[in-house]
Amino acid sequence: MKLPTIDTGYLVETLLKLLFTPSPSGYTDRVVHLVCQRLEQLGVPFELTRRGAIRATLEGKVSQPDRAVVAHIDTLGAMVKALKDNGRLQLVPVGHWNARFAEGARATLFTDTGQWRGTILPLKASGHTFAPEIDNQPGGWDYVEFRIDARVHKLEDLLRLGVHVGDFLAIDTTPEITDTGFINSRHLDDKAGAAVLLAAIEAVRREGLELPVDCHPLFTISEEVGSGASAALHQDVAEMLTIDNGTSAPGQNSSEFGVTIAMADQSGPFDYHLTHRLIQLCQEFAIPHQRDVFKYYRSDSAAALEAGNDVRTALITFGVDASHGYERIHLDALESLARLVAVYMQGPPLFSRDRLGIGPLTGFPIQPG
Repeated sequence: MKLPTIDTGYLVETLLKLLFTPSPSGYTDRVVHLVCQRLEQLGVPFELTRRGAIRATLEGKVSQPDRAVVAHIDTLGAMVKALKDNGRLQLVPVGHWNARFAEGARATLFTDTGQWRGTILPLKASGHTFAPEIDNQPGGWDYVEFRIDARVHKLEDLLRLGVHVGDFLAIDTTPEITDTGFINSRHLDDKAGAAVLLAAIEAVRREGLELPVDCHPLFTISEEVGSGASAALHQDVAEMLTIDNGTSAPGQNSSEFGVTIAMADQSGPFDYHLTHRLIQLCQEFAIPHQRDVFKYYRSDSAAALEAGNDVRTALITFGVDASHGYERIHLDALESLARLVAVYMQGPPLFSRDRLGIGPLTGFPIQPG
């Protein structure tokens, strides 16, 4: 195995293209086309599910027991709940995020016939009008509304624009990369993970690295609403590595630097052997890393297992500050993750026995103790 050089310029450019492509869960076609174009440029074959989840293939020396590496390209967003008499729009969230992070956000409304720009505002937004009431009003999605940048003052104006209940809103990401390497943006969860996966693929292809078994990069489109990798995974996959965000918050061990390896989330522990293989690779190749456990978190791995897939799963993350809000990461974590993914792709399968769906005791591992 070889530790490849990650093209940081490619990683950052890919991340920015992803961030500037709207993709709230349920409205992901544009970002699917973008990722497919990137795979075509790298000469990587792929296929799509009916709804647009992407399953690519990097061929190895043998086809089984093959592995998958997954990131999701859908994001949080909002949807029109009702058209209001004052010409504003009532909203509901797409995915789980707090309305306090939506207040003041610029967004694009997608209708059946076009799109409109606007701003999500609290119901009492003017300090000159409401004075202390702006600080005392309740929080939550029932207390915000969308103001369209058009001449709309009543319900009939909204109907004239072609606005309907169920129209999608994509929240502006407003990314900024500082000279110190910090990346601030909405939706780094999990567009940063998708950029990491594409950068690892680019490194493997550019350096002509040989893989021992087939590896399937997966890009899912419904992780934020729970289903994630449940449909994109084929039964022949024995190992699945998920790339997503960690939570660098008080009480957590995640970091904005290096790789954060998740030992468990709210769905339970990750596969012992696969998780410890990743720890071993970090140690062997001097990739900075730490371990963490997430209490209020689930990922594509949980969706795959709950769908009935008998697959070993693990989760590696980039530490995100203010997850599901206005997020921040550091480029160091993304580079570290890309190196780990590229090395993992080159490694042998955990156990040759895993090529069998069900088999004998022979070859089955045992944990130390």
